[in-house]
Amino acid sequence: MFIDNAKLDLKAGGGGDGCNSFERDQAGRKQRPDGGSGGKGGDIFLKVDTNVHTLLDFQYRRIFTAGRGGHASSNNKTGASGTDYLINIPAGTVIKDFKTGRQLADLLNPGQTFLACKGGIGGSGNSRHREAGKGEEGEGRIVLLELKLIADVGIIGYPNAGKSTLVSRVTKAHPKIAGYPFTTKEPILGVARVGDFDFVIADIPGLIEGAHSGKGLGDKFLRHVERTKVLIHLIDMAGIDQRNPVEDYKRLNKELGLYSKALAEKPQVIAANKMDVGKTAEASLKRFKAAFKKKKIIPISAKQGEGLKKVLSETSKILRRTQEECCKE
Repeated sequence: MFIDNAKLDLKAGGGGDGCNSFERDQAGRKQRPDGGSGGKGGDIFLKVDTNVHTLLDFQYRRIFTAGRGGHASSNNKTGASGTDYLINIPAGTVIKDFKTGRQLADLLNPGQTFLACKGGIGGSGNSRHREAGKGEEGEGRIVLLELKLIADVGIIGYPNAGKSTLVSRVTKAHPKIAGYPFTTKEPILGVARVGDFDFVIADIPGLIEGAHSGKGLGDKFLRHVERTKVLIHLIDMAGIDQRNPVEDYKRLNKELGLYSKALAEKPQVIAANKMDVGKTAEASLKRFKAAFKKKKIIPISAKQGEGLKKVLSETSKILRRTQEECCKE
């Protein structure tokens, strides 16, 4: 099961109490103070682990507490530090404060770590010419984790457009494929190769009108294409489910813009799919080209494997150009 969001209740460890103690002479009389300080409470960290791919584990465990600092003792002995708590999360996880919605961190790289809650400072001992103090409470907060897949390319389109068939043809991924809408319930990742150039493609579950506001879980699916550099926009030219390819293209781009302006501005490779159907698809393609004369449209049949090399070639060109532009900055 692919889980891409979770709410965690975090509590760092409290600091240990300082000790109120005095060194005594042989007669038992108080001499100088010798109370030690309490140990620091444990911190809570979130760290990217390449072996973790979803947030599934956090559906069953949501409360995490670090160790409390040890109490001090006489003879200036400091209490032991509390044990830190390390929570492993997948790459691409955004961490937000649940109450305010403020983004705290965006962890992308293996080993990248975020200090989520600081442990409390231990109380001072009376060896510093004052009464021993209590340890401070550790920080506590509720955080929201949102996973955004790290992929170079996202395949978008309405349900039943053929996205799963396409990704199975151009990568080694094996998504479930069937002739009905919403076969894909979760994003699928695969790696495509053009010459010596590899890139990651994400098959995003079918989007529908109203996706930007959450209809059909669209807002969750759109989240996964935010990090992509290129979108392959797959259009069904067969008109299955009485769909209109021209309107589908307009509406889905509108959804992208309503969700995120940056998402709508990403470069797109337009693939006119299901050209193997025959005259119906040919007529739809003619109308589509007439409606979008300035757009480069690549006719394909994902089922037959036709035109896919052109799609991959065009996609790789855009990706290479994007990388070169990033290197110049």
